[in-house]
Amino acid sequence: MSDRVPMTVAGEASLREELNRLKSEDRPRIVQAIAEAREHGDLKENAEYHAAREQQGFCEGRIQDIEGKLSNSVVIDVTSMTNTGKVIFGTTVTIVNCETDAEVTYKIVGEDESDVNSGKISVTSPIARALIAKEEGDVVIVKAPGGDIEYEIDKVEHI
Repeated sequence: MSDRVPMTVAGEASLREELNRLKSEDRPRIVQAIAEAREHGDLKENAEYHAAREQQGFCEGRIQDIEGKLSNSVVIDVTSMTNTGKVIFGTTVTIVNCETDAEVTYKIVGEDESDVNSGKISVTSPIARALIAKEEGDVVIVKAPGGDIEYEIDKVEHI
């Protein structure tokens, strides 16, 4: 995994918090559960033991995943950059549907941070890919499953 992983300051902090929780709380709890299950005897037919081992596998896998992403991360803080009106990673963009005049605001974030319900879209999403490098006032066409949708970029903010 040599690809750089872009993330916002908040995204990096969130991943570091999750990593800390996994290492300091979840991992010790799982190790304790495995030790208790071992005390119950025969491991072949011990469902508690197998469940705890499975949890341990998921936990260790997630720890490796987060550590890999953090080691390859490029933290981008748009609040320290000059707002040129151009859409870049980390900016908050207000777009208007050209057909319906419906207005929507999205923050372009890394894949781990995306949450459409809270207005955060992944930089790899079709909408973000269409918006990147465009400027306020530009009209973009988003290739959506239901057909192409035209949006006008109303506002680009560095917040």
